[in-house]
Amino acid sequence: MPLTLADSDLRLLRLLQRDGRISNQDLAEAAGMSPSACWRRVKALEEAGLITGYAAILAPEATGFTFSAIVHVTLARHERAHVDHFIEAVSRRPEVLECFATTGEADYHLRVVSPDKDSYNRFLDEFLFRLPGIAHVRTNVVLKDVKLTTALPL
Repeated sequence: MPLTLADSDLRLLRLLQRDGRISNQDLAEAAGMSPSACWRRVKALEEAGLITGYAAILAPEATGFTFSAIVHVTLARHERAHVDHFIEAVSRRPEVLECFATTGEADYHLRVVSPDKDSYNRFLDEFLFRLPGIAHVRTNVVLKDVKLTTALPL
């Protein structure tokens, strides 16, 4: 059951989603709270698990990752060992930014970045195609990012 949040908590979360580096003083002012009350509420939201971390969002092209793809993976059989091995192996790969178990035609959808097409092909040939239990892999190359966000619609 989801936690019921006060309006002030929602305000804090919206502000922090926009700018995780905002100072407590500026956050408190924007949320209409005292700095001490703001600090206590943010700490409580962290301890309750609503805020799981803070991160810098990098520009992929500026950091050398010019190739991006959505990869649809279908397993041949859903044997527990194959599923566990797939999840463990994919979780260790830094070029896999996201992995979702889904319903539909594919069992898993991965968002993968790499420096270029050749390095992506090496990822496929040397890693993904070698995993046991893989029946089918389909790649959709990302042509442009239309919307990228990490903010939940609070």
